[in-house]
Amino acid sequence: MTNLADLPRTWDLTSYFPTFNGPEYRQFKTDLTRDLSTQLQQTGALSSLDVATLSAWADHANAYEDLGSRIGHLSSYLGNLGAADSANADYKRESALLAIHSSTLTKIRHGLVRGFGSATEADWKQFLAEPSLAGATFPLNRLRSEATHRMSGPEEALTADLGVNGISAWGRLYDNLTGQMTFEMIWPDGRHQTVPMAQRRSLMSNTDRAVRASAFREGNRTWETHGETLAAALNAIAGTRHTLYDHRQQAHFLDQPYFDSAVAPATVDAMFQAIAAHAEVPREALRLGAKLQKTPALAFYDLEAPRPLDPMPTLEWSDAVNLVDQAFNAGYPDLTAYYRDLLQKGWIESEKRSNKRSGAYCTGSAVTGEQRVYMTYADTMHDARTLAHEVGHAWHSHVIKDLRPLAQDYPMTLAETASTFAEKMFMHGMLQDPNLTEAQRAFLLDQECGNAASYLLNIAMRYEFEKAFYTRRKEGELSVNELNALMVATQRKVYGDTIAEGDEDPWFWASKLHFFITDVSFYNFPYTFGYLLSQALFAEFKKSGAEFLPRYEAFLRITGIASCEEAAQTALGWDLTSVDFWANAVRAIEAPVAGFAKVVAARSR
Repeated sequence: MTNLADLPRTWDLTSYFPTFNGPEYRQFKTDLTRDLSTQLQQTGALSSLDVATLSAWADHANAYEDLGSRIGHLSSYLGNLGAADSANADYKRESALLAIHSSTLTKIRHGLVRGFGSATEADWKQFLAEPSLAGATFPLNRLRSEATHRMSGPEEALTADLGVNGISAWGRLYDNLTGQMTFEMIWPDGRHQTVPMAQRRSLMSNTDRAVRASAFREGNRTWETHGETLAAALNAIAGTRHTLYDHRQQAHFLDQPYFDSAVAPATVDAMFQAIAAHAEVPREALRLGAKLQKTPALAFYDLEAPRPLDPMPTLEWSDAVNLVDQAFNAGYPDLTAYYRDLLQKGWIESEKRSNKRSGAYCTGSAVTGEQRVYMTYADTMHDARTLAHEVGHAWHSHVIKDLRPLAQDYPMTLAETASTFAEKMFMHGMLQDPNLTEAQRAFLLDQECGNAASYLLNIAMRYEFEKAFYTRRKEGELSVNELNALMVATQRKVYGDTIAEGDEDPWFWASKLHFFITDVSFYNFPYTFGYLLSQALFAEFKKSGAEFLPRYEAFLRITGIASCEEAAQTALGWDLTSVDFWANAVRAIEAPVAGFAKVVAARSR
């Protein structure tokens, strides 16, 4: 086998298009533009869906699916180019033009929803039986169900137009305002420095607690200065949603986010009940952090701080590649073969160089059936873990690549399962390695504890705050003081005694972008869902070994054609509405917390 570490670290995108803006690329765009325009015209010409128009509407649905795949192909390609070379003006221009195509596709989608909603139950059943729609029943039913909570065509069109300068404008205001924010950083040596707010989070991850405290305190002074504006934005976003939900006859403000996530209210309630009942598991992880830094409890600005552990040596790319390979190969040969294939085909971009965007992601194309992984490897164990995580995402897409495109569109709740499962495989493999140093073991266990606290406490806190805020917002706007008080009360409820009294963050509601995202509400809870579901998946894998993998892959294959509950029940026999199921997933974190407790005890002697 070729030495994996010797393979190129820049990706090959030629299967998308041989060259950017070459003849194949230009022809693809020309054909896409023409077909979108044609389909949009046909959308308006179609009558209601009934027994006489079944075939025409089936053609319409298939055309929508094809156009979506082609736009996704182009979007993935341009996104990859722009991420790898963020300074290229041509890539930026092409990405901006792509937004026009996406808008046209949205209008076509509205036509589908309108037509599907017009059908009788009998005609709809016949429509779903059309041979060309095989394998698309679930996503088509979801599109039809959207019509239940739609206003009239003109009202929805007016809402979309007003949204540009209404709810979306409040989101843009937040982005523009916070993007220009600065604060006066006071360094421990007394220096004053004007720092962009975008750098505050990294300062609050500094190893020096005095630096963290100053960034937190001085940053909050800036949030306070803009408090009235930000409160107005948050109230307007929530108020607009309440108004639209009322006119669309959606009974509860959580109906839409639950629908978007393909999850039942009973499931989310059961999950958070289990977390609340076993909150001492992630809280203990935070207490260990406080013990390491020799404080009775943590302050909010300590939550993302590195623990005072032995410094980790750099981890070269060659070592990281091999560590991930060894961890996968220990229990999942098919995943290992696919991972090696990604490297050999040049589908992983990992080189560290200028003009690359930050972050890591996985993308792909339903047109080619291929995936790509993007990251900037910075020679740390954390980056090796990120590599495993993104390969897990790619594996999910690979397993379902032969399904029709509509069946590959899984919800956010299930998007993190395969990635976190692969990440768990890497962590487990590392922790079982007899050659692992104590410093590496301590680091990995600390990472596990940090994830538990983040997913089970921080995100739970965001969810509880938003629920309480939206409930009260039904009766009227909340003042800045009321928002601050609600945030502190929620932090005290969720974190308990792990955060010292008076060291909460009352301005977290203002500083967290997620609360101001206008196209998705309640953005946070799907991450906790995916985290705990992957804990359950990996616990079953450890128990059953290779026998579990066919069931696991069967689960991945139906993530786009079933609700969360149906997917788990059908492939795994699990009841996601059971509090006990989620409680077992939370308790799976007890082992790494106990392991980290031994590390802390050894350092406290």
